[in-house]
Amino acid sequence: MKKGIALAVVLGMLLCGCSAGQNNDKTSKADVSVQSQVSEESKKEESKLPEPESRDVFAMDTYMVLKAYGTNAKKALEQAETEIQRLESLFSVKLRDSDISKINATSGNPVTVNVSTRTAIAKAIEIGDMTDGALDITVYPLVREWGFTTGDSDNEPSYKIPEQWLIDWHLGNVGYDRIILNGNIVTLPTQFEIDLGSVAKGYATDAVVQILDENGIDSALINLGGNVYALGRKPDNSKWKVGIQNPLDTDKVICSVSVENQAVITSGNYERFFEADGKKYWHIIDPKTGYPADNGIISATVIGSSGLDCDALSTALFVMGTEKAIDFCKKHKEIDAVLVTKDMEKIYVTDGLTKNITMEDDLKYEVIKR
Repeated sequence: MKKGIALAVVLGMLLCGCSAGQNNDKTSKADVSVQSQVSEESKKEESKLPEPESRDVFAMDTYMVLKAYGTNAKKALEQAETEIQRLESLFSVKLRDSDISKINATSGNPVTVNVSTRTAIAKAIEIGDMTDGALDITVYPLVREWGFTTGDSDNEPSYKIPEQWLIDWHLGNVGYDRIILNGNIVTLPTQFEIDLGSVAKGYATDAVVQILDENGIDSALINLGGNVYALGRKPDNSKWKVGIQNPLDTDKVICSVSVENQAVITSGNYERFFEADGKKYWHIIDPKTGYPADNGIISATVIGSSGLDCDALSTALFVMGTEKAIDFCKKHKEIDAVLVTKDMEKIYVTDGLTKNITMEDDLKYEVIKR
């Protein structure tokens, strides 16, 4: 699962945070208006743009901001909100009647699901294969055991370090490759459960973009709780700028990337976590160990044309760790990435971004050449 940090579109600069199916316990609507520092010149340029149609949505346990330009923008955003709510009703692990809840409650029996659910699960399996199991949607019971999806009556998280025997037991029920898809029929082994937190908002992002396109919208900025998609360019024909958070100081950014018709999605260890005995534990669980993934990367951002792919791959790269993530990026030129290692010792940037990235605070990066 991934966590969506609060961010906002502020004068054309978006702050891209960690994406997730679950929102941070500290997140409030005020977090959605985090300010990015911009120059007075940038403010003047932005003030010349026409006013966009804007819609704030709360869904999938996070705040979302949809902004679009064009004569059909209002209609398009209304349709987009309806679609987001529909997808939440299918994908949520909290809603009893969702497809995912029905799958998880069947004790190994087949369940017929909506085509959207089937597509999202199929993509998760595909990315699982691509990443040697770094993405595994059957890790959900372990995420829950660590307390990242449970809560008391006030919806507060109940974090805890599970006993080793519990972790070992749950690891015996992890394995995305044991999910059976037969058309729209999904079958899980007994004791298995899944969660689409690593792909749900990515799927929703692509669905929103399709709706905007069908309504003739060619300029929009979609922020689904940290999953950012820049449709086209701004009305002044400049590219959108998306800021990637500094994992050690989340009030700052390490860089901004200029994009059009691309998603920018980050997974990191800095938003949904707890500390015990001086050690930090975060919500992205390594399916091989049952513990929070601690393989050298503290922030993984993926930039590409598909929100669904970027959502899934940002989690997978985080879990892989530095060497495997770099190797993966070298083999897959269809995506770009920004990888930040532990304590920000190094920042790696794929070569496709070098002309569209601006670093902050004199930070340096190494290029992943392909």
